[in-house]
Amino acid sequence: MTKSRNVVGASTYQRIKRDIIYGDLAPGSKLKLDGLRDRYQASMSTLRETLNRLASEGFVDALDQRGFFVTPVSREDLIEIANLRVLLECHALRLSIQNGDTDWEGNLVAAHHKLHLMEQGMLKGDESKVEDWKRYDWEFHQALIEACGSQNLLSLHAVLFDKYLRYQLLVLTHRGEEAVEEHRKVFEAALARDIDTAADTLKIHIEKGLEHSLAAF
Repeated sequence: MTKSRNVVGASTYQRIKRDIIYGDLAPGSKLKLDGLRDRYQASMSTLRETLNRLASEGFVDALDQRGFFVTPVSREDLIEIANLRVLLECHALRLSIQNGDTDWEGNLVAAHHKLHLMEQGMLKGDESKVEDWKRYDWEFHQALIEACGSQNLLSLHAVLFDKYLRYQLLVLTHRGEEAVEEHRKVFEAALARDIDTAADTLKIHIEKGLEHSLAAF
C-alpha cells in the first residue's frame, strides 16, 4: 500500500512539475486543490505533499492563508538562474572530463547523436517535437557532467536546469545553427579531454541562450 502511494505521489509530482515547466500551469496562477484533484486524479494529501515539495524546489509559492501559486517569472530571476547554471554546470563539466571513463564517453556520444539529429530536423523547419528536443537537450547536458563524482552537484544542477528550461519554453524560439555548433564544440572538446575549451564553450552557450531568451521575454 505504501509503495503504491509512493508511485502515485511520484507520478503526480512529475506531472505537475512538467505542466509548470511547459507553461500548462501559468506563472502566478493559483493552484486550487479541488481543481488539481480532478485534473491529476490525486488525493488531497498527495497534492499537498507534492506542492510543498515543488515549493521547496522553487516552482511553487506556498503563501500563508492564501494557498499555493505557480512561482512567477521575471527577467531578474532568469539572469540569476543562468549565472548559477554557468557556475554549477561548468564546474561539473571540468570534474566530469577529469573523471570520465569509456562508459561516460559512450553515453555522451549517444546523447549528442540523438540531440544532433533532432536539431538537424529543426533546422529544416520541423518544430513538431519540441518536448523531444528539450528532453534530448537535457540528456546531452546531463551526459556531459554525469561523471563529476558528486550526487549533490548533479541534484542541484537538475533543479536549476528545469528552472532555466521553464523560461526557455515560455519564449520558445530555437537559436538555430549557432546553438548546434556550440553543442558540437563542447562535445568534441569533452571527448578530447580539453577541459578549458569545453568549459569556456559551455559558458558561451549558456550566456548566448540567456541573451536570446531575454530578447524574446
